Amino acid sequence: VQLVESGGGLVQAGGSLRLSCAASGRTLVFSNYNMGWFRQAPRKEREFVAAIKWSGGSTTYADSVKGRFAISRDNAKNTVYLQMNSLKPEDTAVYYCAADWAGALRVGVQEYDYWGQGTQVTVSS
Repeated sequence: VQLVESGGGLVQAGGSLRLSCAASGRTLVFSNYNMGWFRQAPRKEREFVAAIKWSGGSTTYADSVKGRFAISRDNAKNTVYLQMNSLKPEDTAVYYCAADWAGALRVGVQEYDYWGQGTQVTVSS
C-alpha cells in the first residue's frame, strides 16, 4: 500500500486547508482499511489528529482539533481527506496519513500499518 499526501502549504491563522491522501497498490482494497491523520511538529512526538472507519460511518478526533477539522473519505477514489478550518499557529506540523487494517478505530501511532511521506502545513500568526 502506498499513500501520498497533498494539499499542505502556508496559511494565515484563521484560514483553511484541505489535505488529501491517495492510496494505491496492486492488491489494495482501500475499503478494508481504517484511515488516520497524524502530525508531527519540530522536536515533538508524532500525534494523532483524526481517524475514519473503513465505511466512513464513524470518526474520531483529537481534542485539540475537534470542531475545527473534519476527516472524510471517498472509497471510489481511494482517497481520504482532512478539512482544516480555523487554523492556529500550533497546528503547524508535517501531516501524515496512515492506514490501519483493524475493526475498531485506533489512535496509536504504532497501531497503523502503512504511512505516507507527509505534507507540511505552516500556519502564520
